Amino acid sequence: MPEIRVTDVRAIETAPMKGSNLIVVRIDTNQPGLFGLGCATFTQRHKAVVTAIEVYMKQLLIGRDATNVQDNFQVMMNSSYWRNGPVLNNAISGCDMAFWDILGKSLNAPIWKLWGGKVRDAVPVYRHADGKDFAQLDERVQSYLDQGYQYIRCQFGGYGGKTRYLNSPENTRPGTYFDALSYMRGVPKLFEHVRSVFGEEVELLHDVHERLTPVDAMWLVKQLEPYRLFFLEDALSPEQGHWWPKLRDAAAVPLAMGELFNNPMEWIPLIQNRWIDYIRCHISQIGGATPARALAAQCALFDVRTAWHGPGDVSPIGHMANVHLDLTTPNFGIQEWCGMEQDPRVQEVFQGCAAIRGGMAWANDNPGWGVDIDEKAAAKYPCDASQPAWLLSRLPDGTSVKA
Repeated sequence: MPEIRVTDVRAIETAPMKGSNLIVVRIDTNQPGLFGLGCATFTQRHKAVVTAIEVYMKQLLIGRDATNVQDNFQVMMNSSYWRNGPVLNNAISGCDMAFWDILGKSLNAPIWKLWGGKVRDAVPVYRHADGKDFAQLDERVQSYLDQGYQYIRCQFGGYGGKTRYLNSPENTRPGTYFDALSYMRGVPKLFEHVRSVFGEEVELLHDVHERLTPVDAMWLVKQLEPYRLFFLEDALSPEQGHWWPKLRDAAAVPLAMGELFNNPMEWIPLIQNRWIDYIRCHISQIGGATPARALAAQCALFDVRTAWHGPGDVSPIGHMANVHLDLTTPNFGIQEWCGMEQDPRVQEVFQGCAAIRGGMAWANDNPGWGVDIDEKAAAKYPCDASQPAWLLSRLPDGTSVKA
């Protein structure tokens, strides 16, 4: 095989779905027509990631062997001295995924084949059902069941719930307000209702989104035990790791955590002590497919299953990377799915998205990730650097809190 050397590294910005600034890394090589694509999406700070890619990763990687994926990852992770921050991790991730894409294409093989082949034919996914009232929620749950989905995350009025009447001071500051105590009391009623309507066969999930204090999270876990959730997500924030032993002992409710993690020291104690049942990392946030595979292998030793983060602010390339990981990971648990591949604008920009059939995601057999991008179409949907309103979260008295 002729040497495959990096000739260019650049970021492609696009937002075919409003509110999701997607960053795709393209790495070109000295072999005609051979290039790789990876996801580096950090929607809320996308311009910082673009700078990291086009100023720092570019100068670091040009001339390197594009198929030497492991060494390239180590060089990117170690060369800045300061490590494990979200901006640099996303820049590294996009390049790491692009190198895997190049390797797959150079061997005319999909990534799942490079990783030892499939351990399952398709990937069960879960969808999000939210509603302003029970009637709207029921309609959305039934719609997903009719489409063949067996796993459904149920929310009621968004993260932390939405209370019509908030006892807030006059002239409140701009932000998205929620009442954590009202939300906490409402979640058990939500699952009592859903179980009474849809029975025991549907698998139910819920995302606390770190909206509660640790003590209130412990109370909520106890209240939810009778409804047999598939898992409860982000009951605590990453900064509250010392509370996990108490939360684990509070009730027999499966716990999921990880989408905000950047540093291995955030997840190692939770895995080794079996304080969680599912690891939920955002793979571009931890540095790409290379560290994600190592994390999945570590989880297997402690009976922790994977449930990679799969929201709308991940590009179809990132979603496909999740799918390839899921297809090759024995301790896979479930995959979050946002359904962006159904949007005509996304289809215009990205070709080869994962297919959904019978509530499962299917990869194609194309080399590499199997996903391409039309850069002319991508340019039609520019990114917006303004702050998303939902991230300006406040309590009723106006206190700014974690989103």
